[in-house]
Amino acid sequence: MAGTILVSTAYLPPVEYFTLLSGADKVLIEKEENYIKQTYRNRCYILTSNGPLLLSVPVLQGSFHKTSLKEIRIDYSKRWQQVHLRAMIAAYKSSPFFEFYFDTIERIILANNHFLIDLNLELILFIINTLKLDIEVSYTTVFIPEAGEPHDFRYKLYPKSPEQRQQKEYTQVFSSENRFVPGLSIADLIFNSGPDSVYYL
Repeated sequence: MAGTILVSTAYLPPVEYFTLLSGADKVLIEKEENYIKQTYRNRCYILTSNGPLLLSVPVLQGSFHKTSLKEIRIDYSKRWQQVHLRAMIAAYKSSPFFEFYFDTIERIILANNHFLIDLNLELILFIINTLKLDIEVSYTTVFIPEAGEPHDFRYKLYPKSPEQRQQKEYTQVFSSENRFVPGLSIADLIFNSGPDSVYYL
């Protein structure tokens, strides 16, 4: 799928998101759309001993009608950073590559970015660098409605029904207790597979 693809912003996006990115030369991240609730734009799933766990970044104005995504601010009145980081430690501290990547993820999450899109971009760029993907990333400058274009993936990935997805399996921390769980954050893959993560995309 060499060429340019169009994707939404996402918080520690699912593995499938980076599967799309890995096949592109250039990635445009949608910045001009109106914010859509209950999507990967502000949430991800990690795998715990009790199964998948939702981690959601609280936002201000997120419930307002037609709020521009680029104007969505993170709500720091809630202790979401501590919740997310503690959950990752509990879930992945025993994973083979946790110590290699967690410190950077922690630093980015604790950087107190004002805007959701800035937090997401820092994490996405870190993962791209970790996976050694040779792609150019930039933002859209104007909103173009969805028109069925094959390169447009902005509205293709949703958190609902991840168990229905086809995804190459890899070893997960709790795979002995659970069958392979698809639809998880890229953090699950890199903590478990490290430098080999790119081969699972």
